[in-house]
Amino acid sequence: MISGFRDFAKSPWAIALFALLILSFAIVGGTQTDIFGNLGPRNVIDAGDRSLTPAQFRADFDRIRGNIQQEQGRPVTLEDLVNEGAHVQYLESQTRRLGFLNWAHQVGIRVDESLVLDRIREIPAFFDQITGRFDEATYQRMLSEQNITPVQLEDEFRDTAVSEHFAAAVAAGLRAPRVYGALVAARAFETRDGRWFTVTQAMAGTSPPPTDAQLQAFLSENAAQLRRPEFRIASVIVFSDAPNAPRPAVSEERIVERFNFRREALSTPERRSFVTLTVADRAAADRIAAALRAGQSPQAVAEANNIQAVPYADQPRSAVTDPAVATAVFGLQPDAVSAPIQARVGFTVAKLTGVTPGQEATLDSVRDAVVQELQLEDARARVFERVEAYEKARGEGKTLQQAIAEVGARVVQLPPFTQDGRLPDGQPLNAPPQILQNAYELAEGAESEVVDAGEGQYFVVRLDEITPAALPALADVRAPLAERWTQRENARRLSALADRLAARVRGGEDIGAVAASAGATLNTRTNVQQNAEAQSDLGEGVLRGLFGQGRNQIFTGPASETSFVVGRVDAIRAANATASAPFADQIRPRIADEFVAGIGELLVNAAATRSKAENDPALALQALGVDAPAEEGAATPAAPAQ
Repeated sequence: MISGFRDFAKSPWAIALFALLILSFAIVGGTQTDIFGNLGPRNVIDAGDRSLTPAQFRADFDRIRGNIQQEQGRPVTLEDLVNEGAHVQYLESQTRRLGFLNWAHQVGIRVDESLVLDRIREIPAFFDQITGRFDEATYQRMLSEQNITPVQLEDEFRDTAVSEHFAAAVAAGLRAPRVYGALVAARAFETRDGRWFTVTQAMAGTSPPPTDAQLQAFLSENAAQLRRPEFRIASVIVFSDAPNAPRPAVSEERIVERFNFRREALSTPERRSFVTLTVADRAAADRIAAALRAGQSPQAVAEANNIQAVPYADQPRSAVTDPAVATAVFGLQPDAVSAPIQARVGFTVAKLTGVTPGQEATLDSVRDAVVQELQLEDARARVFERVEAYEKARGEGKTLQQAIAEVGARVVQLPPFTQDGRLPDGQPLNAPPQILQNAYELAEGAESEVVDAGEGQYFVVRLDEITPAALPALADVRAPLAERWTQRENARRLSALADRLAARVRGGEDIGAVAASAGATLNTRTNVQQNAEAQSDLGEGVLRGLFGQGRNQIFTGPASETSFVVGRVDAIRAANATASAPFADQIRPRIADEFVAGIGELLVNAAATRSKAENDPALALQALGVDAPAEEGAATPAAPAQ
């Protein structure tokens, strides 16, 4: 609800940054003392105890770029993002965010540790797809791929929870004045009288067919829109098995060996349901444990101690991320209460409410999954063998065709495509970004090195043909170009006639006489209200004119693609209080949301200012290794958050 957070969360740059896991993997660290700090800027963003270093900024932007490439299916360079102002948007939003978080920490806004653990449990990517258990190795690997540590991820989730709690508090504590709803209702129920007539294309006349000289001039005027982009045709040498190729059989010995190795991971673990209550000190935890053992419900104990009882339903041990809590819970008997547990934050008391026994996997129950796993490994091994054989053949001087034939690779011919991955009909080319990037880096007739596309896929790109960008010949686009030219000229004639007729009315002539002189019918309406029914009946052009001018004012504007409206506002009547009052009450919640959003944005900006949050765009560009866009000129000094 807070506009500052909402705008950042909905921006394409934030979406790209949050796509892999959830919300954000931005690394937020504390500012460290440096005796050489005054000799030059260290951080791209400084906000009290919060900061963003050049290396962290570059890592964030690399993630943004990678996710955008994957989302759009085309290569995106850092220069592209900078030219579009992505670095400025990200800097401004992160400066406000870090400044707010620094202020929130200083004033004591904290979140319960259980919220962090709950968010980690909500990420399916961290769990084994077969057993459903939390996979510590996958957790560590995925974070490592993003240069993130578990501590940093948990810190980010804490920050997100702080932001959400603050937003909820602002929404709960603010109320929009009732007069706001009254003003909107007064405008909505206001009625107007007016007269108008429609000017048609037939009245204005149509333009004669264009000459070649006019079309050539029109073509030049619209060169930027009509220029055909450069197209390239490439072949892709693929080393994977053909899609319909039969998969070689896997021996029973290997299946049994893999099953025995993976038996524990493939088995269904024991699951437990429990409730935890966390407090700051052991004495409070002892009182809570005693109350639970005395038969009080976890909810009643939580209310008595002004804390929250956190239920966990059917959780395997691996999903309990705090080792101390996991050990205690999985050592309890049904309905038992643990002793106070020294958790990561505070002391936790757990009450066990249910146990679901585990089930050991059998070879028959998981045979298909084991076979698929082995077949995938074998397929990747065959791909790698072909890649090695190809590189060896090329190293021995064999031609591309000879190497392809020798290793059994396949050649896939791609249709013509642009640098941003579009086909001649404008549709996207379904190809990895690496193919597009390599194709537009090669000279005609050249081929790339072997490219690793990930997931055991490798390919080589050969550029076959280049069709340079060029304006189309007039003969090739004569018909559509003539149609567009005629549309433009007809619109000019229509607009000019409407303006002349409106000028006569403004000059004092009666609007009915002006309409009659043009062969138009005068329309008269009273008590018109600005609503969907009136818009459907009269048209958007008439309604916009009637409610866009004052009394006795003349309006003109397009009524459709082939007509204009010329009219006069004759009278304006205030809304009836009896009719508008219920609407004022109905509209208040939406006004309240917008009111809270605006106030929230001011509060976030004020918090950032209080934290003296500032960023350094020049250092950000230096971290990216990109020059400032031409319109920006020289590097900009550090700018405080506004």
